[in-house]
Amino acid sequence: MDHQTFESKVAEPAGVPPDQAQALIRATLQTPAERITGGEAHDLAAQLPKQMKEWLEKDPGAPAESFGLEEFIRRVSDRAHVPSEQAREGARAVFAILHEAVSGGEFRDVMSQLPSEFTEFAAAEPSERRKARG
Repeated sequence: MDHQTFESKVAEPAGVPPDQAQALIRATLQTPAERITGGEAHDLAAQLPKQMKEWLEKDPGAPAESFGLEEFIRRVSDRAHVPSEQAREGARAVFAILHEAVSGGEFRDVMSQLPSEFTEFAAAEPSERRKARG
């Protein structure tokens, strides 16, 4: 999946314009890169478009930080300069498209390094899509 397709697939369910989708994608990728090992961040980056790889750059030997879902949302909100609810919906959309964009094994590897609350979060449907279906 190329960068533009990834961006447009995030924008719609997140309910944001493409330029804001890019900020949400960047913030969402940079934040879990802090939460997973450097080697796993490198493996994930290898399956993403070139423009996104740098957002996951981390020393391969760097340890993973320990924080939960609410801290993750706060960091995405701060980095993307959006309210926390928009950060939550944007991050949820990024996880959904990330699941499409990388191999199933790689997605499982990433999710295995995150607390279990992230699995439920990533599986939930973005609210914009729920609203559109009524």
